Amino acid sequence: MCNLYRLTKPHQEVAHLFDAVVGQVGNAGQEYFPGHPGLVVARGELRSMTWGFPLVLKGAKGQSLKPKPVNNARADKLDSLMWRYSFAERRCLIPVSAFAEAEGPKGGKTRTWFSLPSDPVFAVAGLWRDTPEWGPAYAMVMTEACVHLAGVHERMPVILRREDWEGWLGSSPEAARRLCLPWPGTMAVERAAEPWVKR
Repeated sequence: MCNLYRLTKPHQEVAHLFDAVVGQVGNAGQEYFPGHPGLVVARGELRSMTWGFPLVLKGAKGQSLKPKPVNNARADKLDSLMWRYSFAERRCLIPVSAFAEAEGPKGGKTRTWFSLPSDPVFAVAGLWRDTPEWGPAYAMVMTEACVHLAGVHERMPVILRREDWEGWLGSSPEAARRLCLPWPGTMAVERAAEPWVKR
């Protein structure tokens, strides 16, 4: 599952690429982590939302604990209560320059980055909704891994071809579900020495 990605282009450039207007984008950096703000394209606007739907947890004595961000929605679980209404009514595009997976031995995992050589920014399928805990929040849709992720992770974000952007946003759930496929094209793989967890 994806727990780290980056977006390296300026907001105006990203908005132009997605034919969107720039909304409330805040001062997000270039790397995005669950539970923190990220940028999405929803309803024609590039805007900031929290990455992850809040899962409200209860303590041993029934008290409410800090919500946990559920940042990935499996394509084969989109009918579950957590995702069903957002999948039917509130799909979005997540602009991404590269996404990372942890690779290596336990305690020594490093970041392996995946990107599209021909696209400095591409679109990942997303869902969003308003939440009482964090305001607008979004999640990435995940599918089976393509050949480029073999041996690193069994799942990957749903990367949408440019000609499928409108279909993801506006088609029926049945048509949108058919877009949830492993990436069939070329990917660049960069194995960095950077630790997965920075201490």
